[in-house]
Formats: sequence, C-alpha cells, structure tokens
Amino acid sequence: MAGCPLFIYSPRLLGYRFGPAHPFDPLRLEVTVDLIRQCGLLASDQVVEPELCSREDLVLIHHERFLDALELASRQAAPPNLLHIYGFHSDDSPAFPGMAEASRLIVGATLLGAKLIMAGKANHVLQISGGLHHAGRNRASGFCILNDAAVAIAYLQRHFGLRIAYIDTDAHHGDGVQAIFYDDPTVLTISIHEKGRFLFPGTGDVEERGRFAGYGFSFNLPLEPYTEDDSYIEVYEQAVEPLIAAFKPDLILTQNGCDGHHLDPLTHLALTTRTYETIPKLVHRLAHKYCAGRWLALGGGGYDHWRVVPRAWTLLWAEMNDQTVPDQLPLPWQVRWQPYSPVPLPVRLRDGINEFPPIPWREAITAKNRATLQQALRGVAELIASQIGE
Repeated sequence: MAGCPLFIYSPRLLGYRFGPAHPFDPLRLEVTVDLIRQCGLLASDQVVEPELCSREDLVLIHHERFLDALELASRQAAPPNLLHIYGFHSDDSPAFPGMAEASRLIVGATLLGAKLIMAGKANHVLQISGGLHHAGRNRASGFCILNDAAVAIAYLQRHFGLRIAYIDTDAHHGDGVQAIFYDDPTVLTISIHEKGRFLFPGTGDVEERGRFAGYGFSFNLPLEPYTEDDSYIEVYEQAVEPLIAAFKPDLILTQNGCDGHHLDPLTHLALTTRTYETIPKLVHRLAHKYCAGRWLALGGGGYDHWRVVPRAWTLLWAEMNDQTVPDQLPLPWQVRWQPYSPVPLPVRLRDGINEFPPIPWREAITAKNRATLQQALRGVAELIASQIGE
C-alpha cells in the first residue's frame, strides 16, 4: 500500500541556472521549500534525493545529436552554429557551464517520481523543479533544455504500458509535450493557457487536436488575456473532468506553472491564489477516481518567486497531503527572506478577495472564454471514448 506523498528535492537542483539576470531563477525552489517546511507540511521522511537520469533514459525522447550538442555546450566547447541549431544561443535558453548535468538531474528527479509511484512507494509525488514543457526532441526552447515530463511519460509507456493524462495549467502553451505525443492515442495532453497570439510560444490553438491515431488526444484551451479566477475555474472544471472521464488514464501527470497570477511579470492573465488552490483539488479527486490515486505533479513557470511561486506550490503540496494550511504565513519565513526580496513579502498564504482591482472588461472576457471552451470541447470527449473502446 502506498505511503504518504513524497517530495523530490535537493539543493543540487539549484544548479539549473541561466544567469543572475535571467527570469528563470532557481532561488524560487529554495524559497518555496522553506515555506513548505515552515508551514509544517514536510516531514523529513517525505523528502527524496533526486538522481541523475542516464543517456538511455533521454533517448526515449531526445535525439542523439541533440544530446551530443548539449554535452559540448555544457563544456563551453560547442561552435556558434551548433548552439544556434539546437537552441542554446538565445537569451531564453543560453548555454551555461554544467548545463547537461543540471538538466539531467531535473529529468532524473521527475523520472524518479514516476518510478516511486509505480513501485507503490507513494500515490502522489511532487517535483517542483520539473515541468520543462517547451523542450523539443532536438531543440531547447523557452528556458527548457530537456523535456522531463515527456521522458517520464515515455518511460511509463515503455515499461508499464500506461495511458497517461498530461494536464498543463502553465500560462504558456505546453507545446513541447504536445508535439512529442501529437500522434499518440495513449497520451492525452490538456493545455489551458493564455492565447498564443499574445504570448510565447505562439501555439496552442483549439484546432491543434492531434494527428493520425492521436487525433482528438491533444486538447487546447487558449484563454483571453486578463482572464480572472471565476472564468478560469469555470472553463478548467468544465474541460478537464469530461476529458479525464472519457480517457480514463492510468496515471495523471500535471505541470503546475503558476505564471498566470496577477503579479507575474511575463504573462497577461489575472489569476489569484484561489485558482492555484482550486486546480489541484480537481486533479486530486480525479486521480483517485480514475487511476488509483497515481498523480505525479511538476512545477513549471512562475516568475514572481517571492510573492507567488512559494504560496502557489505550498497550496499544491498541502492538497496532495490532504492538509489544511493556516492563512497566516510563518514569521520566520518572512524574516529569513525579506532582506533578499525587492518587494514586501506577503503575510498571508491566500490573496484577499478584493486584493486586485477587477478587470473592466470582465464580462466580455468571460463570454469569449466560454465560446472557446465550447469550440474546444465539441465532440472531443465522445471521440476519445470511442477510440479507446469505451
């Protein structure tokens, strides 16, 4: 029988760092883990040390030449044209010393989470350094070098023959995972994100439904900029539950980017912690209803790493543990981190009801999101159910 939820973490994961001015700052992991501990939510026997993945693991998804280029770039030995070909030249994902090992550790941590679940060590596992959903088979993209989620899915397919539901609630479209499994009917990818017209990577339209045998198994719900909690939660719940009910996965893997928050500097959604408390509640219930509780949760985007990321992922971990967390944040956490924070740290775990001013065009946004939901759902659940023989 599976034990308590497990949390994969080590300070070694802070080595995935593009540079001091880069928005993808691994410090957010340390700040988050400290908050979770200060809230009394993390027992010592729940923490699992990550392990490096092997090259054999990586070639389940990534091309050999790409991995060769990654090793060269990691040693600062790759020529400029090679950096350009494989995506290591841009400001988004620039090469840095030790990049290969840092990336392999993140993939290994996510893969370990999958292995622990399948070994019956835990029903739920959280790996907050993971969720690097933009990486492709042969190219780094959008802060993502290797695609840890895709490697874990491929491992579960190969060794256990599982049907996987991948749910991505990052503000950016989960393009890398979608592309890798675009023709695979054993992987259902669900991405709920800000419209690509306004945000990187520019993909994730409703019409992207998969191809060949995988047609119908890619689901995208692109939302309007400035979408608030009520509209997000409405379409999220109405989209995810019928899709999971039709697909009946053996395991749910979630990417829990929290960059749709009102305070995030890189996106245009207007969510609060209410959304990030609601998202895992539904997944938790569906995991127990359809796949014996098997739920592997990853981190993802989130670029206000003082006020948003620690609170959102603390709420996620609390839900995975069936714990209710007091709203008052621990004073020792505030005292420790305020000297480093350029903004005043929050004193409460949850945003106040009227903490942010309402968006003036709320009704129009809600109507557009509802119309997008209806377009996206049209016939999809029935198609999925028919193709898996239910």
